[in-house]
Amino acid sequence: MALAKKKQIKKVVLAYSGGLDTSAIIPWLKENYDGCEVVAFCADVGQGDEELEGIKEKAIASGASECHVVDLKEEFVKDYIYPILKTGSVYEGQYLLGTSMARPVIAKAHVEVALKVGADAVCHGCTGKGNDQVRFESCFAALAPELTVIAPWREWDMVSREDLLNYLDERNIPCSASLTKIYSRDANAWHISHEGGELEDPWCEPSKEVWTMTVDPMDAPDTPETVQLSFDQGELTAVDGKALSAYEALVYLNDKAAAHGVGRIDIVENRLVGMKSRGCYETPGGTVLMAAYKGLETLILDKESLKFRESIGLEFSHVIYDGRWFTPLAKAQLAAAASLSEKVTGDVVVKLYKGTATVTQRRSPNSLYSEEFATFGADEVYDQQHAEGFIRLFSLSSRITAMNQKGK
Repeated sequence: MALAKKKQIKKVVLAYSGGLDTSAIIPWLKENYDGCEVVAFCADVGQGDEELEGIKEKAIASGASECHVVDLKEEFVKDYIYPILKTGSVYEGQYLLGTSMARPVIAKAHVEVALKVGADAVCHGCTGKGNDQVRFESCFAALAPELTVIAPWREWDMVSREDLLNYLDERNIPCSASLTKIYSRDANAWHISHEGGELEDPWCEPSKEVWTMTVDPMDAPDTPETVQLSFDQGELTAVDGKALSAYEALVYLNDKAAAHGVGRIDIVENRLVGMKSRGCYETPGGTVLMAAYKGLETLILDKESLKFRESIGLEFSHVIYDGRWFTPLAKAQLAAAASLSEKVTGDVVVKLYKGTATVTQRRSPNSLYSEEFATFGADEVYDQQHAEGFIRLFSLSSRITAMNQKGK
């Protein structure tokens, strides 16, 4: 990957959010890279209309020559979330990878815009302390290594929100940001993350102001609600009997689950760059989807297959968290999970109540569950006397070890 050299960049495509950082980056690029042309790129991954409203006008007002808003919502859910769902990946036991899984689809679209407009560089607003710089730049390296990458937070001398606001004020560039912002948030169709403020102290309980997507479980309805999910070969095909697109289904589940306070977690995680960070995440629909998919798997996959899928989930959670989507390793792991998902067909009912999502019913034409074998009553398909020989063989190594020890 080429390193940025000032005064040699003619056109750069910036991943633009309309926030304080990227609003300051546009004029900074033009000043520090010899008046280069700056094209803004914004990825719509379901973060909401409020964040996207007037974003093109904001970019132009900040000095961009043009702004490309690319709708990635369906692609994000169908081509990234669903494949990851099949792996069962959960990072460090709790995090459903909401920020991580959006980065590859955004980076891919970023590169496509850069190549389309003939840019020789791409730029992002990630800090030098976070995971996202690694995720984006790893994707850039895999997709278009000829593009120069510019990361202003690793170059400029501004260190605070006040510095950025003063920088914009000196240049008469409008920005709606202020010094009163407390939390750093990242939202998409799958989740919203919250960092900063009181969350920087792991001994401090999150205030009500932290949460924005879900109802407080304490205030959720006293009556539970159920939702039925239908899968065909690992793909969600209907919710409550309604055939919906991938994105529409997730929106539907988000609304249902959020009303019951489902999907909140408060964790301290290990960042890729070596430090720990504390964050609160809300993933209502994703929590229901994961519970339903895993609930159906237990009915269908045999012991060794499920064990292997669980190992894929553990390994792939680090692959996606670390930004290695466009790698041979990721491709192989996704293919293995997709192969196991071919039998994952059936229906699951999930009960939503006071912050919980519990699988209560499941059925599948590929079910390996047999009431005849599982019953505690009399049956004609299982001779319990056969278990004695099985146990003697299964425990043979332990028996030999004990005999050797006694012989000594």
